[in-house]
Amino acid sequence: MNTPRFPKLTLSVQFQAKMFDTHKLLLPRARISSWVRSALLAHAVLTIRFVDEQESRLLNYSYRGKNYPTNVLTFSYGRLHNKAISGDLIICCPVVEREAYEQYKQLDAHYAHLIVHGVLHAQGFDHKNDKLAHEMESIEKNILAKLGYLDPYMQPG
Repeated sequence: MNTPRFPKLTLSVQFQAKMFDTHKLLLPRARISSWVRSALLAHAVLTIRFVDEQESRLLNYSYRGKNYPTNVLTFSYGRLHNKAISGDLIICCPVVEREAYEQYKQLDAHYAHLIVHGVLHAQGFDHKNDKLAHEMESIEKNILAKLGYLDPYMQPG
């Protein structure tokens, strides 16, 4: 693939209507955009939607057959006519918040990791086996280090 030097990004950021204001304050569009851009290898048209557990559970069940809310879902739609990748990321704020607390991570660091992770999925990266998982984790670690965050896979203590 011929990688553009500075991929173009068309980004839509959506918060579920009843979303907590603290998450909106923690996640300004410019910050989200910088996390997305850090993981882009190609032009992209992406939507990131921040949701509650009910919406996450419904989507996770409808598309993956899993009856629980999950931290991030990525829907990749391939490439558009202008060769930009297209996709949606659905991020469940209560799950992200709970995981950050349980894993002793800063909330913004966990959001950054999950957005980078989802953007990589939208571009075709996966972790279906150990080799692919190692490759994807390595890329995530490098991106997050450049953003000033610790290794998201490092165990506390």
